[in-house]
Amino acid sequence: MRRAGAGAALAVLLLAGCGGDPAPAPAAPSAATSSSASSSSSPAVVPVETPTPPPAVPAPPPAPAPVVVLDPGHNGGNAAAPGAIGAPVPDGAGGTKACNTTGTATDAGYPEHAFTWDVALRTRDLLVAHGVEVVLSRPDDTGVGPCVDVRGALPGQVGAAAFVGIHGDGAAAGGSGFHVITSSLDPAGPEVAAGTDALAAALRDALVAVVPPATYVGSGGLDDRGDLAALNLATTPAVYVECGNMRNAGDAARMSDPAGRQAIAERLAAGVLSFLE
Repeated sequence: MRRAGAGAALAVLLLAGCGGDPAPAPAAPSAATSSSASSSSSPAVVPVETPTPPPAVPAPPPAPAPVVVLDPGHNGGNAAAPGAIGAPVPDGAGGTKACNTTGTATDAGYPEHAFTWDVALRTRDLLVAHGVEVVLSRPDDTGVGPCVDVRGALPGQVGAAAFVGIHGDGAAAGGSGFHVITSSLDPAGPEVAAGTDALAAALRDALVAVVPPATYVGSGGLDDRGDLAALNLATTPAVYVECGNMRNAGDAARMSDPAGRQAIAERLAAGVLSFLE
């Protein structure tokens, strides 16, 4: 009985090794199980919020350009209109004076109105190149006027920081040099008067590099008067610059020469820019 049992057991083993169905492989874990296992082993991902940038602050608007009035004295048409330029206008001191005059000239005939117009244009171009807005009191050198009271009112009308009248003097031939004139009446009050003094000093300090101070009037290149309507009526710092004596041979040579006029214009522009700073 024991032998028969052993043979039966051997037969069963032989059948299993020779073509019998293999034992089933262990089942793979389900997707749900795998995912669950993966989730349980990985840290949770926390979304990072991108901070919202603050709103852009607009840049402040640029400061407006300073305004300067350049007043080239007289005009090319004045001599042909004696009635117009002789008409009385307020002088800013309680009286009247003539609307304008023809101006002076060198002994060779170079007229003041042409000198002042040329120097004004040269000075304007230099100031504009430095960001200054320039207003001229007359548009050309062929018209009549404007009257001195109109010229004096102009800087207040355009909000100017400074008014510079450009002239050439017609004094005795023995006197030479430039001088800067201010109003002795201080019509616009002490603050404007202080600004006028500062403007006059800045122009005087600039001009001495190319023209000596006057030998025949004022002191150190400065003078003040109460009879100049444009200065009396101005409500901003205002001066006249007599750039030289056109009846003096040395001054006349400089003022008649384009290079001399350019040098004067450069110093006028330098003085104005110094004042504006």
